[in-house]
Amino acid sequence: MFTDFFLALKTARVPVSLTEYLTLMAAMKAGLASYDVEDFYYLSRSTLVKDERNLDKFDRVFAKCFEGLESVDPMAIAIPEEWLKKLAERWLTDEEKKQIQVLGGWDKLMETLRQRLAEQKGRHQGGGKWIGTAGTSPFGAYGYNPEGIRVGQDKNRNYSAVKVWDKREFRNLDDDVEIGTRNIKVALRRLRRFAREGAATELDLPDTVRATAHNGGLLDLKLVPERHNTVKVLLLLDIGGSMDEHVRASAELFSATRTEFKHLETFYFHNCPYERLWRDNRRRFDEVTPTWQVLHTYPADWKLVIVGDATMSPYEIAQPGGSVEHFNEEAGEIWLQRLFHTYSHAAWLNPQPEEEWQYHRSVGMVRGLVGNRMYPLTLAGLDLAMRGLNR
Repeated sequence: MFTDFFLALKTARVPVSLTEYLTLMAAMKAGLASYDVEDFYYLSRSTLVKDERNLDKFDRVFAKCFEGLESVDPMAIAIPEEWLKKLAERWLTDEEKKQIQVLGGWDKLMETLRQRLAEQKGRHQGGGKWIGTAGTSPFGAYGYNPEGIRVGQDKNRNYSAVKVWDKREFRNLDDDVEIGTRNIKVALRRLRRFAREGAATELDLPDTVRATAHNGGLLDLKLVPERHNTVKVLLLLDIGGSMDEHVRASAELFSATRTEFKHLETFYFHNCPYERLWRDNRRRFDEVTPTWQVLHTYPADWKLVIVGDATMSPYEIAQPGGSVEHFNEEAGEIWLQRLFHTYSHAAWLNPQPEEEWQYHRSVGMVRGLVGNRMYPLTLAGLDLAMRGLNR
């Protein structure tokens, strides 16, 4: 098992050596992680990973190699697990979906959830009222409701949940992704403004030839500062949920921006930017950066680029407390307005196919808030976005 784990890490391009593997084996023999999978995870990570940029690759290999050894409930919630077991999924026709009534707004939905938690005594499946599975109730998993609170379901199905009860783990985008085509970088290169800054370290050949000639043929070297792209980019990346379908495209863009721009600052958000952003998805609940701090740290001469599919519950944009994961005191639209007011050169890149935008109310709402500055995450869309940012 451990040998397979070691080889899987090598295959995933995590730079592990035989010495580190033997160190791990010695630690296991000493009993440092005998019976606890979590202890073994931290022990193996500390001995095998030398660069934090490889932590995401390590986590994925670890999860694949040791899947099923331990099941950990990520949140101690009051809803019994038995109620949420996936015995069947509810798939409805378009006609059946139209017959299902929403509860009538945000406040009514949250109040009804509190009542259900107080009243429900057992597990339910296939119904339209209680917290359960495979039904049309607004509360539960693997069913359908146009506005509901998702509880205990793995991943999205309809992308319409108003709240998500479960704690979810997102992973950082990998900046080592191999770009399948150089066209993404070519498009990004439209966003360039070169200047020579810093110490004189680069040979100025024309000036050297001219100075040497004036010096009677004696070599007179002339140096100039290196040319750098002085464009400063603030990149905000939507992560998790419906964006899981677009990880590849987002990672390619992320990898390209890191090589094209010297002045680049990256933050993550989920669905819609609110009062806090974060740099590391593994610490997104513990190490956050207030959005106000970002607005005051990076002035208006920075270019703002937001990457997200804008697919969410409309409440996340228009309603205080509408975030699926926390209570936001101000609506998402307020923060979008602040961001696009502060940064006059801004663009929203949407990885969802442009022909599907019309089917999501939230996409239309975001497009209205950002004006005509939402572009598809395609080569043509990138080209238009870079032209817009250069105006």
